[in-house]
Amino acid sequence: MNQEPIHGGASSGLELIALSDPSGVADHVAALLLNERRRRPELPLGLATGRTMDPIYRALALQLSQLPFAEGERLRERWLSFNLDEYVGLGPDDPRSFRAVMRARLVLPLGLDCERVRLPEGSAADPDAEARRYGQELEAAGGVGLQLLGLGLNGHVGFNEPPCAADVRCRCVSLSASTRAANAAEFGGNPEAVPARAITLGLREILAARSILLVVTGAAKAGMLRWILQGPPTPELPASWLHRHPRVMVVADDAALGRGEHG
Repeated sequence: MNQEPIHGGASSGLELIALSDPSGVADHVAALLLNERRRRPELPLGLATGRTMDPIYRALALQLSQLPFAEGERLRERWLSFNLDEYVGLGPDDPRSFRAVMRARLVLPLGLDCERVRLPEGSAADPDAEARRYGQELEAAGGVGLQLLGLGLNGHVGFNEPPCAADVRCRCVSLSASTRAANAAEFGGNPEAVPARAITLGLREILAARSILLVVTGAAKAGMLRWILQGPPTPELPASWLHRHPRVMVVADDAALGRGEHG
């Protein structure tokens, strides 16, 4: 493991952890998530979905299962997390919804109470009102302790598409064509079948987290990660606003850093 500060075009609290492959990234991030639950159990985790997160949740389930029984049960009982986003128009039983994904990837493998893993309600009659409600629910819970993030190919975090200001709150957004194309695998490979809108936590809620963990794997994101690490904050790259946060850890594999062929 290689740990180094970020020396980019902006003064920030970003720190880079470089690991050789996605498996090493998953193991390291899972351990950080468990440690966060031990250290700050009073604050919820902020969680994400996507291909980058799937091996992390598998590693998390394995590591939790290896803990002493009493400690594992205590972590399960005190678990609380808020996901970043959900598609508008998909109900909780739709297998393509992020709620269904989290149930399959996290709730069932970890043996959690599904009420402790919270997401926006995508099938709400009034998505804008649901976005406001969800943001208020997170605020009432004390805000996020550790926020887990992936990196979109166009620089988005959550579903905060560019251009995006740093002060936007939880809201409904329209998804870009590139995001719908990137997420088409779960919709029969058809980008047009991907919902056109989503509810997402905004940069305001993300940057209010006590600490942030940005996870990037694979060569496809190497160019975007380089821009994020080296450039100043700009609305055109929403993830670049992370430079304004004092405690951001970037965990990336060699491929994402342009150092190898993993990914």
